[in-house]
Order: sequence, then structure tokens, then C-alpha cells
Amino acid sequence: MTAQPTDRSDRLFERSTRVIPGGVNSPVRAFRAVGGVPRFVTRGHGAYIEDADGNHYIDYVGSWGPLIAGHAHPEVVRAVELAAARGSSFGAPTEAEAELAELVVEMIPSVEMVRFVSSGTEATMSALRIARGYTGRERVIKFDGCYHGHADAFLVSAGSGALSFGAPDSPGVTTGTARDTLCAPYNDLETVRRLFAEHPGEIACVIVEPYAGNMGLVLPQVGFLQGLREVTRAEGALLIFDEVISGLRVARGGAQEREGVMPDLTTLGKVIGGGLPVGAFGGRAEVMACLSPLGPVYQAGTLSGNPLAMAAGIATLRLLRDGGAYERLEALGARLERGLREVFARRGVRAQHARVGSVLCTFFAEQPVTDLRSAKRSDTERYAAYFHAMLARGVWLAPSQFEVAFVSLAHTESEIDTTLAAADDVLAALEAPA
Repeated sequence: MTAQPTDRSDRLFERSTRVIPGGVNSPVRAFRAVGGVPRFVTRGHGAYIEDADGNHYIDYVGSWGPLIAGHAHPEVVRAVELAAARGSSFGAPTEAEAELAELVVEMIPSVEMVRFVSSGTEATMSALRIARGYTGRERVIKFDGCYHGHADAFLVSAGSGALSFGAPDSPGVTTGTARDTLCAPYNDLETVRRLFAEHPGEIACVIVEPYAGNMGLVLPQVGFLQGLREVTRAEGALLIFDEVISGLRVARGGAQEREGVMPDLTTLGKVIGGGLPVGAFGGRAEVMACLSPLGPVYQAGTLSGNPLAMAAGIATLRLLRDGGAYERLEALGARLERGLREVFARRGVRAQHARVGSVLCTFFAEQPVTDLRSAKRSDTERYAAYFHAMLARGVWLAPSQFEVAFVSLAHTESEIDTTLAAADDVLAALEAPA
């Protein structure tokens, strides 16, 4: 399977750049990290997508994670069609909201009550607000390299030292907002403890991706998540797991089930909407009771609990709840990881491979990756060459070294083996003498 010329995508990108900043509606889609012109997609089916020029690709992006059942799964499509025929939005409660909420509460161990919103950014932003409202404190701790959406409080990274106040990552984020956000390196529990010591009684919460998925896939070291649970409990702060990527993806109950660590609040998205725009935040009933209309913490949204998104989410979660879905995803992910390790070793290419369930990442790096600093040592130019060569062979990977790959239930051993054969060819060509 070899991709053909992309003339129509090129023309569509040129057209889009005239009316959309950068030609895209989310930055990573622009291919700036790997060079070249992005492909414009026309359809997806199962494990494959097709671009505007008719090229087909085995898809490991999966809309950045939501499509755990694959593209256009018949049961999800039917559920959305039936919902759309009844009306796309009401601004009033529906039975579907209660049903999806019941499924989330059933499947995510720490969640006793949940509220739906329209995006992961909205979910994490709301979780921060409720944590501040519940504790009466203003400061929060986040980790460099963990992405929690584009709300102001999250576009902050560590300043000149690990214990400094955060510094804005983007123009438009005020210094006042950044001042309330404290930053620590991922997997650095000692820095978290020192931040609490330096700001006694001021920190409302610690928010973390339990499996960091936005600097590539970086996994927690032994004791890190358990340590966060212990220190937040001792300090009277809330622990928030951002499981927008990992929730219902890496296990039925997300990362918290795999790790045996229960947060106070959990943010969700992606999988719970089956490919439609959705987000959610939930947790202990005592904390969620602070939320309006029960309590004083305000949050609202016209399209929250949208009937189409609820229908897609219900259909997807039913597929995951029944029939050994996670065992299948684990086996497929392990097959791909094992094969990539063998291919890279056979071709003499040093790399760091990480996997949890059906989420994978290969860093073109010499040393183990444990945080943002070590992730940044990756050879991004080499990744870009690998990305384009795989794309030319019909394998769609993330257009950035610092994103992850997703396997879906629609993938089969055949797609995995085709991908490994392509990687073998690509690495042989890239390592060949000039």
C-alpha cells in the first residue's frame, strides 16, 4: 500500500489558509512539527481513513483517541442517526444523559456523580473551579508536559527554576493567572512536596495526566501517583486525574483502575463521546455537590449533554463493557509494541518504546524518557523522516514526535503486521548509507 500524489489536499490547504489561521482548526494538524502539507480526510471506515486524493491509510491517530471502536462503527452510526432523527439539541434534560452518566459511574471507580460538557478543555477548566470552590484555596499544581486543554491556567510552564511560579506559555495568559499555577516536573514527587511546604494552606489541587499523553507517552514511575494521593490527602487538597485520553481507553476504569489510585475528581472526554464533541468531569458526591444548582460553584453550557454525543457515547461504552474489548485491545497493542521493538533492534535504531493498553509511543531518543526534559532530547528530525516515509507507505501516524498512537477494536493482526512490515522497510531505507 503506497500513497499517491496529494494534489487535492495541497489545493484544499491553500484554500483553507485564506480563511482559517494556519489553515487548520487545531495546531498539530498543520504538519508544522514534521514539515509538508497536511492531508485532508474525506472518510473513515474501520481502521482506515481516506484522503481527498483517494489515498488509504491504516489509522493510528483515531481522531486523537476517541475512536476506540474504529471509524463509522455500525452501532455508533445507527445510534447517532436515530438520535438525529429525533432532534439534535433541546436545551433540556434527556434520558440519554442519565443513561450515559450511569455507565460512567459504573465504569470509572472514583466517580459517584458526573456532569457532561462539550470538550476536554471545558472539563478540566471546570474541575479546577470546583476544586477551588470546595477547598477555598486558589493555587494549583500542574506538571510540565501534561496538557489539560487550552484554558489560561493550563498554558503555564515552570519558570527559571522548578520551584518558581509558573510563566505564561502563550500571549494572552495574564501573569496573575500564571502566578496561581505552580509547576513541577512529571514524576518528581519531591518537588510537589516542597511546593506544598512553601505554600501552606494555599494549594487547592494537584492535576495530572496519570499516563502523560501529550509529550509522547510518559508513564508514572513506581510510587509517583500513590505519592500524589498521599500528599494531597495530608494537605487537604484535591487530586484530579485528567483521564481525557486514558479514561475508558487503557482499561474499563481508566488509569485509576490500572494503578489502584483513586482521585477526588476525574476529567473525561474522547472515548465517552464515541467521536462526537464531549467532555465530562466527576468525582466524589461530596465534592460534586458544590456544583450549581446544588451549590455555589457555577458552570453551564447550552450544548452540554448534547443528544447526538450522548447517543454515540452510550453505543461506544456498551461495546466496551461487553465482550472482552479490553483484552482484545491489550493483545493488539502488545503485538504492535513487541513488533516495533524487534524491528528497531534489527535495524540498529536506538529508540524508547512506551505502551499502556492500546496507547503507544516511540521516541527517537537514546535515553529513557521520564519527563518533559528527557522527552525533548528526542530527535524530531528523524521522527519527521520516519513519519513521512510511513505515510507514503499508507500508515497514518501522529504528525508530531510528542503525540501518541492509538489502536482500535477495528484493527486486526493483519493491519498490525502490515504496519510492522512498513516500519521495517522505512528504517532500512533511513539507515542505508547515503
